[in-house]
Amino acid sequence: MARAQGTPPTPGAETSGDSCLPAHGNGGYRVRHYDLDLDYRVGPNRLSGRATVTAVATQALSRFSLDLTGFRVNRVLVDGRPARFTRHGHKLRVRPARPLPDGAEFVAEVRYVGNPRPVAGPWGDIGWDELTDGALVASQPVGAPSWFPCNDHPADKAAYRIALTTASPYTVAVTGRLTERTRGAGTTRWVFERPEPTATYLMSVQIGQYVDVTLPGGPVPQRAAVPARLRESFRHDFGRQRAMIDLLGRLFGPYPFGEYQVVVTDDDLDDPVEAQGMSVFGANHVDGRRTHERLVVHELAHQWFGNCLTVADWRHIWLNEGFATYAEWLWSEESGGPAARVLAREWHGVLAGKPADLRIADPGAAHLFDERVYKRGALTLHALRERIGDAAFFALLRNWVAGHRHGTVTTERFTTLAAEHAGADLGEFFTEWLDDPRLPELPDQEAPVAR
Repeated sequence: MARAQGTPPTPGAETSGDSCLPAHGNGGYRVRHYDLDLDYRVGPNRLSGRATVTAVATQALSRFSLDLTGFRVNRVLVDGRPARFTRHGHKLRVRPARPLPDGAEFVAEVRYVGNPRPVAGPWGDIGWDELTDGALVASQPVGAPSWFPCNDHPADKAAYRIALTTASPYTVAVTGRLTERTRGAGTTRWVFERPEPTATYLMSVQIGQYVDVTLPGGPVPQRAAVPARLRESFRHDFGRQRAMIDLLGRLFGPYPFGEYQVVVTDDDLDDPVEAQGMSVFGANHVDGRRTHERLVVHELAHQWFGNCLTVADWRHIWLNEGFATYAEWLWSEESGGPAARVLAREWHGVLAGKPADLRIADPGAAHLFDERVYKRGALTLHALRERIGDAAFFALLRNWVAGHRHGTVTTERFTTLAAEHAGADLGEFFTEWLDDPRLPELPDQEAPVAR
């Protein structure tokens, strides 16, 4: 709502209002576009950057804040004029030379330099991290400020242009379409465009000595950057990715981006990581035997659930992880493995032996990535499928994706749409599965295999 004319400007809130992670993200404006010009030296782990942030004030502002950890900030401009700035924790507080009216578009330019480090949290170290020979970015949920100043909340999705210069022996992979690659005296400048609205945590940079691998075609180009020693094993382990895209496209709707890239680091990683139009795996996830194929489809499914459809608040994370986990079970059905109903029964038995002390609809910050969020989220979807039948269930998923394409979503929106497709009140069903910590019984009937 616009402020009354003459109302004095106020500082923008240094909180997003997120129920799980309120300290990350900021109020008072919305970002439209990030333009990042970065220079990275691998050996000393030295990053210098110029970030140009185009935003719109949602109230009259005397000051606003950006999220940024570490780094020395050398200069801040707002609409081309020098601005005063201070640092407080991971907040960069900026006071423009002139207050910003409600509704005004403004451009903030931040010049910074330093040694990027991941952000420590209850889930481990998150963000820009050094590899044995290179670097990677894995930002979920709060690691984006480890490499650029931003409004670090998933609901504030923006477009991006990222230019990164580093030593020429290294391959650079950034979430987006490569538009330019210019080789200089020992360095190469890579430029990527990400036009779709994208959450900060889904922007990623990968730097390593990789070889390019082209995967079989499909609705969009598929490419990969992998260590040379893993090239043949990778071709086997990811050889059915085209079939996965075809299946998920049939069940959920068309693949939502213009490309899909896989990066395999030469180091081991605890878990794969999704980014916008990209998934990142460790060397330990490639063994030539498709041991980790479920993870391949899990990360791919995040392109629909998490990336295209992004949670409006972190408490809704089951909409990311439950859906991606259920995609694993659907792929198992398609590829000749156990049917989803079999996997559902198995995991129901596993979760029955775990503490019943977690609400899936709001697990809390410490439990965002708890296994129960993933598996019980998938069980909720399977129970819903059995409750309403395949025709209504998969129509629901396709409409869910189409109706919120490149937007933000909440549990309430999903449950409302589910009731519309069911033609029945599902309030008690969702209360039992999402709000009650006690694990409900699965429905007795068996859902048919999706074809």
